[in-house]
Amino acid sequence: MSSKNHSSALSEPGIRVAPSLLSADFGRIGEQLRQVEAAGAELVHLDVMDGHFVPNISFGVPVIRSLRKQTDLFFDTHLMITDPLFYAKPFVEAGSDNITFHIELEQDPRKVVERIRSLGACVGISLNPGTPAEAVFDILPEVDLVLVMSVWPGFGGQQFIRDVLPKIRAIRQRLRPDQRLEVDGGIGVDTAGAVAEAGADVLVAGSAVFASPDPAQAISQIRLAAEQAA
Repeated sequence: MSSKNHSSALSEPGIRVAPSLLSADFGRIGEQLRQVEAAGAELVHLDVMDGHFVPNISFGVPVIRSLRKQTDLFFDTHLMITDPLFYAKPFVEAGSDNITFHIELEQDPRKVVERIRSLGACVGISLNPGTPAEAVFDILPEVDLVLVMSVWPGFGGQQFIRDVLPKIRAIRQRLRPDQRLEVDGGIGVDTAGAVAEAGADVLVAGSAVFASPDPAQAISQIRLAAEQAA
């Protein structure tokens, strides 16, 4: 299947909930992918971990290529790997629509941005809870999305770190209307309002969606809590 148009998936304002497939049941991943699509999700979040940058290994190119055949949802791929410049091409070719990489890894982030753009994908920059907002200020004009981690990356199901809220506000003040501000980690109905009020408009939710007996209802409740606060 072909994915949705880049501009409609990221450039237009509005609250989006991005279910994180890291929390899905991999024995039923095709079924769960169809569930969240039917529930109105516009994009899904794909966490790629290499066991080096973060202390865990998740999935890679073959899984994303397989998932691409089952849906036209926008694939928001978060590379928590040590060499995003090298691996950008295979992930885009597998079907990723957006590639987000970490500012902590790159002395020359513009080179990575240019490479991803040349492949025809959108570009995101991410920063860990301990990284100050100022670390991404210089690269902000060049990206489509900023991903603020509200847990330390590597594992799902962690508790939301409220100390990131001022960072979200600081970054939002410097973004254009066509740029998205994403938050990942500990997002659910009880935290969606706080991050949306701070300026986030793409909320990555893993356990809150896939551990719910009704993923569609969970997505709807998270979106509503965010919209009311925003």
